[in-house]
Amino acid sequence: MSTIGQKERKTQQRVVKLFREMLGYGYLGNWEVREGNRNIEPEHLRAWLKTQGHADALIGKVLYELDKVAGDTSKSLYDRNRAVYEMLRYGVNVRPDMGENKVTVWLVDWKHPEKNDFAIAEEVTVIAADAKAHEKRPDVVIYVNGIALGVLELKRSTVSVAEGIRQNLDNQKKIFIERFFSTMQLVMAGNDTEGLRYGTIQTPEKYYLTWKEDSTVENLLDRALIQLCNKTRFLELIHDFIVFDAGVKKLCRHHQYFGVRAAQPFVQRREGGIIWNTQGSGKSLVMVWLTKWIRE
Repeated sequence: MSTIGQKERKTQQRVVKLFREMLGYGYLGNWEVREGNRNIEPEHLRAWLKTQGHADALIGKVLYELDKVAGDTSKSLYDRNRAVYEMLRYGVNVRPDMGENKVTVWLVDWKHPEKNDFAIAEEVTVIAADAKAHEKRPDVVIYVNGIALGVLELKRSTVSVAEGIRQNLDNQKKIFIERFFSTMQLVMAGNDTEGLRYGTIQTPEKYYLTWKEDSTVENLLDRALIQLCNKTRFLELIHDFIVFDAGVKKLCRHHQYFGVRAAQPFVQRREGGIIWNTQGSGKSLVMVWLTKWIRE
């Protein structure tokens, strides 16, 4: 292995250790040579749904509905991802048997983050859609109950995070592994010198975001991963701070998140207040997310 490869591998090993030891994620392994890697790992999702008390027949129907939506290549990535998001957030409605009323089966326990099965896999090899194209291998994939919800590309300190972002965007092309991103919510890239940048599916490079929050952790990459990917925050961002806006999927910036969270106690007490913003800071989205919270 070259010195460059050793440096990148060292960073990845540290990040994997962080997820396992600091964030409490399970470790699915190195999937470089594992065959059939998918964004929906049926055996893991099935196992989690069984812990929720669902019968095998019902679970089979849920898996069928989720696979059908996530794998519908007749639709755009945006539309597939939006349909999957609806299932993640509001559950999957299925009929247990002929003549019975439909029931809602939840793919994620949003109210109790620790009751979900959080795990990571590294070097996840995914076969390209075009037989003439090269396979792709995301560095780290975050699975929640067997569903890939986050992906992370890592670079060594001397290579710009922009390279990781472009790699994410390249992976989302139809000829490569676009289908793998139909379930994806957080798309990230990082290194030790620049820290972490995050977006979601099809986020243009210039719109990738930096999370800013006080921390005693000195390493910029580790700090952001701890803040964004701790189990409660990770699910919170997905559940409360994503919007599909006229063909563009958007995720909150740090100040939008903290602004909404700060406003909520005032709303609950029926008190007024002011959220200070500058031009172009995303005031409209703050209002969207706060209004959505009030309505629900």
